[in-house]
Amino acid sequence: MRIGVPREIKDGENRVALTPAGVRALREHGHEVFVERGAGAESGISDGEFLRARGQIRGSAADVYDAAELCLKVKEPLPQEYDYLRPGLIIFTYLHLASSLELTQKLLEKQVIAIGYETVQKPDGALPLLIPMSEIAGRLAIQLGARYLEKGHGGRGVLLGGVPGVPPSEVVILGCGVVGVNAAKMAVGMGAHVTILDIDHERLRYLDDMMHGNIITVYSNPYTIERSSAYADLLVGAVLKPGARAPILLTQKMVKNMKAGAVIVDVSVDQGGCVETIRPTSHSDPVYVEHGVIHYGVPNMPAAVPRTATFALTNATLPYALELAELGYEEAVKRDPALARGVNAAHGRVAHEGVAEAFGLPLMVNPSGPSP
Repeated sequence: MRIGVPREIKDGENRVALTPAGVRALREHGHEVFVERGAGAESGISDGEFLRARGQIRGSAADVYDAAELCLKVKEPLPQEYDYLRPGLIIFTYLHLASSLELTQKLLEKQVIAIGYETVQKPDGALPLLIPMSEIAGRLAIQLGARYLEKGHGGRGVLLGGVPGVPPSEVVILGCGVVGVNAAKMAVGMGAHVTILDIDHERLRYLDDMMHGNIITVYSNPYTIERSSAYADLLVGAVLKPGARAPILLTQKMVKNMKAGAVIVDVSVDQGGCVETIRPTSHSDPVYVEHGVIHYGVPNMPAAVPRTATFALTNATLPYALELAELGYEEAVKRDPALARGVNAAHGRVAHEGVAEAFGLPLMVNPSGPSP
C-alpha cells in the first residue's frame, strides 16, 4: 500500500504522524511511504532520517495526498486540505467529528474513509490511541495551569504547591479517566491540594487507593461541581464520551462564582468542552478571560511537547497502520473490532453513533461493507 504523511498545518501543531522507525517498519512489510518535506522538523526529525528509513520525500502536501492510498495524520483535515480529499482515500488521524459539522459534511461529500484515533476502542472500553496523548494532556494541564496562575500571566499570583506557612493552591479536576488521573498525579507531585470528581465510584475508589489518600474524591453532580469550582484556583476539564460531544458540566453561572484570576484548562475542548464558557483557542493565542477567569482552550495541547508526543503517538498507532496497510480497509475492520469502532465515516455515510447522534444524521450499520 502507498502511505502518505503530510506536514501538519494546524496552528502550533508541531507533531508528525510517523517516526523514522515507523517508516522502516512499513517499508519492511513492502509498503511505500511518502513524507512531505519538513514534516518532522518541529519534532526534531530531519528529512534525512526519513530517507535513511527508506521513506520518500515529496515536496508538497498535494504530492503526498496524490500518491497515498492511506494518509496518516495527527490532526483533522483543515479547509486548506479539503481539495486533497477524494473517494476511497483512508484518513487515519484524530478527527473529533462530534464538534465539527463542517468537517463531517466535507468527509461525507468527499466519500473519504475516515478513521479516528480517538474512537479506536477495545472490547474492554480502552482507547489505545487516545491514551498516550491523554497522558500528556493531563500532565500539561497542570503545568500550564500553574503558569497561568502566575501574576505575570494574569492569574491570582499563587504558587501551586504553596510554601511552609502558606497553604497550597486548590486544584479541581472534573473526570478521573486517563486525563484526570495524570492531572492528579502531576498536581499532587507539585504539592497542590487536589479534588477530583467523577460519577464512577469504582474509578474514584481506584484513584483514592492509588494516591494513598493524597487527593479528595467526590461524587460528581451539579451541587458538588458548583461547590468545588467556587474554591478552585485551577480547574481542569477532563470529561470524555468516546466519539461524542462532551457534556456541559461547568455552567456559566458556576464560572461567574469562581475566584477572580482562577484558571480553567478544558482538555475536553476538542470534543466541544465540558465548560459552558470555553471555546477553542490556539497555541499562538491560547487564553482569554471571561467573568474574571482565565480560560485555556487549546485543542491540540500535546503539540507543545512535539518530540515526546510524536514518538508516543507512533508507538500506539503503528500496529493499526500496519493492519490497514497489510489487509486493506475492509478486511482490517472485519478482523479487528477495535479498528472497526474507529471508523467515523465511510462511503459517504456516518459510521460512528456518537457523530450521528451529535448531528442527527443516519448511522451506517456496517462500516466494512461496500459503497451503497
